[in-house]
Amino acid sequence: MFGIFESNSSIIDAKVFMGSLEESREKIEERRSPYNGEVVSRYPVCNEEDTKRALDIAKKASFQTAKSPLHQRVAWLEDVAKNLRKYREDIALTLVDEVAKPLAFARVEVDRCIETIEITAKELVALHGETIPTDIAPSGKKTIAYFSRVPVGVVACITPFNFPLNLVAHKIAPALGAGNAVVLKPTPEAPLTAYKLAKLFISSEYAIENALSVVYGDVEVGSTLVKSSIPRVLSFTGSVPVGHIITREAGIKKVSLELGGNAATFIDQSADICYSAKRCTFGAFINSGQVCISLQRIFVHEDIYNKFAETIAKESRELKVGSPYEEDTFMGPLIDKESLNRAKSWVESAKSEGAKVIAGGEEIDGSFAPTIMANVTDSMNIICEEVFAPIVSLIKVKSYDEAIVKMNDSPYGLQFSIFTNDLKITQQFIDDAQCGGVVINDIPTLRFDVQPYGGSKLSGIGREGPKWALEEFTEIKSVVICE
Repeated sequence: MFGIFESNSSIIDAKVFMGSLEESREKIEERRSPYNGEVVSRYPVCNEEDTKRALDIAKKASFQTAKSPLHQRVAWLEDVAKNLRKYREDIALTLVDEVAKPLAFARVEVDRCIETIEITAKELVALHGETIPTDIAPSGKKTIAYFSRVPVGVVACITPFNFPLNLVAHKIAPALGAGNAVVLKPTPEAPLTAYKLAKLFISSEYAIENALSVVYGDVEVGSTLVKSSIPRVLSFTGSVPVGHIITREAGIKKVSLELGGNAATFIDQSADICYSAKRCTFGAFINSGQVCISLQRIFVHEDIYNKFAETIAKESRELKVGSPYEEDTFMGPLIDKESLNRAKSWVESAKSEGAKVIAGGEEIDGSFAPTIMANVTDSMNIICEEVFAPIVSLIKVKSYDEAIVKMNDSPYGLQFSIFTNDLKITQQFIDDAQCGGVVINDIPTLRFDVQPYGGSKLSGIGREGPKWALEEFTEIKSVVICE
């Protein structure tokens, strides 16, 4: 049953899952490693008809998923988590193959995926309603009244390349656990990663038949999912331009969007410079900066600006950039050549506007070095847009008040942070920051999977995290029983 997990890095023709069946398609695409260009997986490209068929299968299956007992769904998730732990190394190597995630961090992603699924199973126990006192107003009367949370029916999930395992789990585990049927469109950059996770769900002895389908593709498949009237919830993680299209075309359905950010932090003059520089280095360059909450803007108090700049530049030069297959590599290549060229253009644009490179800025054997830009001003494009690359900018400020105005002056509002030992500023920051999450004395890149995750403004709509995703993927049914 699990033969695909027995080899570490073989080329496999990942078939699509139409419900509980694996099927082939005529058109096949190859996925090449961003690191060495070798073919690491192949996937069948689906079309509009394939997607409609998957949606029809899900619609029929949703009647059974809604009636399935909670104990079965909990056991299902626990079984998938157990098998993920069993095949941890194989799936981690698949992540290295397909998206060039350094091996140490690929293992972390598998571990987080396991935890996400296990937390979801635990949260299912708390997914309940409450009784309502209908005689609270003079116009009411005493009845038996309550509400409960019920599955929406069909959930469509569209996932990105940067965390192609854990972000799939953040969607499909709560959606299936809540009693829905799911159609998943994973990123084309990691088809085999999604296939292996989906197979664990579908092959489980506790699986509900036809509850999960997987369709590979790009615009045609995504557009069909968005426009269809079958899904009651569409959960998407990706870019703002695509988010705009989805909100225009989705029709009457619940839409959950995680659209990225322009994460910022403020280094107060009371902060520990060495600690904050080390953490900012991690937050800016983890996963080659390809993280929605990757640290992009660092506002530094003028009293410590020079010392901080010197320290973070030193920290960044000590990061190992190279083969993602080596245990001690911190950063591998960007996802593709287009992203590499875009990173170079960001740096050249900032330099032409007066910014200065104090670390990195160059290509190293196909990877873009951890890059720190100094003398950056508010008007430069490099801090106005999401760069999604290993580039961070330092901006000198005179005070917290100046920093928070500049931090909030962004169309994005996902996560911000502050490094300070001043309690008064801490309290102010929590109230002032216009974003979905604030972090005190650590990087905005910090995310615990058990927490609510999502942003304000262009950063999206809705929240992820098992507890909140379960609410996204259910709806309230109100009941009144009269005498």
